[in-house]
Amino acid sequence: MTVIVLAGMIAAGKSTVSAKLAHELGTDLMIEPVDENPILPLYYNNKEKYAFLLQIYFLNERFKLIKQALKNNKNVLDRSIYEDELFTRINLMEDNITQVEYDVYKDLLDNMLEEIEDMPKKAPDLLVYLDITFEKFLSNLAKRGRVFEQIDENTEKGKKDLAYFKLLHSEYQKWYEEYNYSHKIKIDMNKYDVNKKEDWDQVFKLIMDAFDESLRDQEKNKQK
Repeated sequence: MTVIVLAGMIAAGKSTVSAKLAHELGTDLMIEPVDENPILPLYYNNKEKYAFLLQIYFLNERFKLIKQALKNNKNVLDRSIYEDELFTRINLMEDNITQVEYDVYKDLLDNMLEEIEDMPKKAPDLLVYLDITFEKFLSNLAKRGRVFEQIDENTEKGKKDLAYFKLLHSEYQKWYEEYNYSHKIKIDMNKYDVNKKEDWDQVFKLIMDAFDESLRDQEKNKQK
């Protein structure tokens, strides 16, 4: 049973890397179809009104995905429940949700994670964190061209969006350092273009080396 999850800043390349990884491993790819999310465009237009609803929506969808992944034989997930709390905390810091809403969300998340711990497989084998600079993030965001994500720094909304993304980028680094549910690896995506074969081969080797180390450690723990 193999479960690898991707994590990282918006537009870091999670969908691309997860698809390539699933293809290489011959595993199922479990994705969250962002374009089918009915709340995300509303959120970008009015964060204060839709932040809590969006986080509950994400939490529910990702809980279903991680439960299914931990039951199945082989899976790669392009994102997971483990980083959800980060986005909710950012929305609290930005006053997009209230402390009461955050507390309700956190209690629900904790209950879900407790349920995961009762499953035969309790966590992913590996978390792959894709790290990019803030400048690279802005470039990638512009390239993928989702209208509701674009930042116009000449408007008040654009300035707020830019501040939000800067805070999210900073907090993501802390989140990765604190993540302890499974083995993890950080990939510097500023150095690689995974659409180039030679770059992808290097990234794939880094992931597989970390994955093999995780399996060895799991086997050692079973023998204790």
